[in-house]
This record gives sequence, C-alpha cells and structure tokens, in this order.
Amino acid sequence: MGQKVNPTGFRIGIREPWRSRWYAGKADFSRKLIEDQKIRKFIRKEYYFAGISCVEIERPGDELRIILHSARPGIIIGRKGAKVDELRGYLSQMCGGVPVELKIQEVPRPELNAQLVADGIAEQLTKRASFGRVLKRALEATMSSGAIGIKIMMKGRLGGAEMARKIGDSRGKIPLQTLDARIDYALSEAHTKTGSIGVKVWIYLGKYEQEDIRNAPYAKKGKVQKNPAR
Repeated sequence: MGQKVNPTGFRIGIREPWRSRWYAGKADFSRKLIEDQKIRKFIRKEYYFAGISCVEIERPGDELRIILHSARPGIIIGRKGAKVDELRGYLSQMCGGVPVELKIQEVPRPELNAQLVADGIAEQLTKRASFGRVLKRALEATMSSGAIGIKIMMKGRLGGAEMARKIGDSRGKIPLQTLDARIDYALSEAHTKTGSIGVKVWIYLGKYEQEDIRNAPYAKKGKVQKNPAR
C-alpha cells in the first residue's frame, strides 16, 4: 500500500521554514494555535481576490508579526495604505488587542506558485469552465514560465457528472522521493452547485542548491538548469 505524504510537511524543518514561528508554554499554546488558524482562515476568505499564497506568523515577545505573500499586494494595501491599517486593526482586535505588524511581500511569478495555480483552477471550475481546457491551460502556463515539472489532479463531480471521478495530468518530472527536490504543493477546493471539487498541484522548481526560479523574473523555459533528481 502506498503512503501519501504532504511534500511541504515532509520538508518542514529540514528544507522549508516553519510557517508559524513562536514559542509558548502550556497555558498559552492552545490559544495561540487557534488564533493562528483564525488569522489564516480570515485572510484567505476575505482577501481571496488578492492572490494570497502563504501566511507566515511570528510572535516576537508580546507582538504579532504577520507576513502575507500576495500576487496582487496593491489590493491589500489600498490607497495610501488605508486598507492595511483597517486589516491591522481587525487582526489586533481578533487577537485580544496585541500590537500587529503587517508585512506584505509580492509573489513575483504566480504561475510558479502551487497555491495560486490551484486557486486559479478552482475559481475557473466554480465559473463552470471546461475542466479539460482549464487543466491543459494551467499545465502549459506553468511549464512556459520555467518550471521543470508540474502535476495536477482534480477529483469530484467534474462537469456536473452523476458520479465523482478523478482526473489528472502532468508535464516534465516530479521527483517526490528526495528532499533535495524543491516541490511546491497546494490544495484548493472549488465549491460548485453539484458539489465540491478538490484540486491538488505539485510544481517542481529544481534543487535547493540552485537558485529559486520563482525569484528569477527573466527565467524562461530552456534557460533553467535541469539536473536529474537523485
């Protein structure tokens, strides 16, 4: 029987940094853990249109530092930073009046971010787009942006079918059995009238010793070094 392992969780603490970085004793640990979950859920729901790929949380001392990775940071910032102040105040109120420091980082290449690709596919499925066309378009866009490999799987009542089914396709290579491979993984859901459709995306971005191609805005297909995985 095959064992399915989350590629991100497999690399956390070894190759990938923790998404929540803080320490707390027994009395405060559960409260802060629940606060982290509420913060992520609120931001993902209220700022879905801003292309949120990752929410990192740090707690230095009695403060709260939140780092948002967004494909469209201007939507979150607003005119003269008005929306940022509003979001900061709401998050502070949610966490019991703790001072909140908000940092927004732009995702330079959304086509190479698994979460944004999965969310984009889910959004198109919600709008009743053809799942076959959406799948093919996402594969081609990611590979043309410089990815070494991509794999997409969708499961549910695709196209409003009576019975749920699973389809998927891939391009390039996806080495999932080595920690040297930089695998970006994400899961998203499309809520349609006929039911929910799950979308999983794996993107292979090369080895960790190499430059992260997501931060290379001029990297194109054929110019990225493609060494075989161990």
